[in-house]
Amino acid sequence: MIAGTIRRAVVAAREIEPIEETKGRAVVTWREVGDKSSVPERVATEILRFINSKSLVPGDQLPPERTLAELLGVSRPSVREGAKYLEARGHLVVRRGQGVFIQRPPIYEGLRHGMDERKITFRHLFDMREVLEVPAAGWAADIQDQTALDKVETALEELNAAAAADVKDWNLIRYLDSEFHMRIVAAAGNPFLDQTLGVLNELLRGGMETTINQPGRLAKSRAEHARILTALRSGDPTKARSASRSHIRAAYRAAMSAKSREDGMPSA
Repeated sequence: MIAGTIRRAVVAAREIEPIEETKGRAVVTWREVGDKSSVPERVATEILRFINSKSLVPGDQLPPERTLAELLGVSRPSVREGAKYLEARGHLVVRRGQGVFIQRPPIYEGLRHGMDERKITFRHLFDMREVLEVPAAGWAADIQDQTALDKVETALEELNAAAAADVKDWNLIRYLDSEFHMRIVAAAGNPFLDQTLGVLNELLRGGMETTINQPGRLAKSRAEHARILTALRSGDPTKARSASRSHIRAAYRAAMSAKSREDGMPSA
């Protein structure tokens, strides 16, 4: 019953195509609206993608409302609602007379402080990735929203293309790797899960470079991602969960191996 309810909600919801650059402007193509209550969440997602695509950081100011609406191809009221959605979750702060600025959610600072104090370890973070991403992969395989799965496949193709480049843009690779996983979460049809995973991915992305830079890790990650996509397309939730879990654990082992070398200790 729950899966059926989610499936109907996903089918009814408005879809947003990925941002495309046209003469320096981001253009978003909208389709017919189903559930209007989903609009703030979906505009908020596009604002976050815009922030990532422009490499904006906490403290940076967003473009004015009118400009952002034009960049995203949506109405000013939609931008306003999307910004309120992000402000309520700590991603943005509105300063009267100045504008809208990016900030890190309070939970980010709490996690970062915990890591600095060694109360929160990589093990804790990867355990939480399993808690969040593994079920999401199963739900995405079960729901079989073909439009959402197409976006997962597109994200993987873009990641593979960036990873195959002669000159590696590691910032782009980290972003696209994160985007691949976020698209899977989006395919699960749970926006609250989407927001939570976004915080964890923001934390993990900082340490992703040493993991991806390890000899052979890009190829292994590519194979693991391909297995996840195949399982999603097959509609087998069990295989999707298994592929996702194996990938996260392999990434954890790679991260710990890199950390051991940085600390001058032999890896396990």
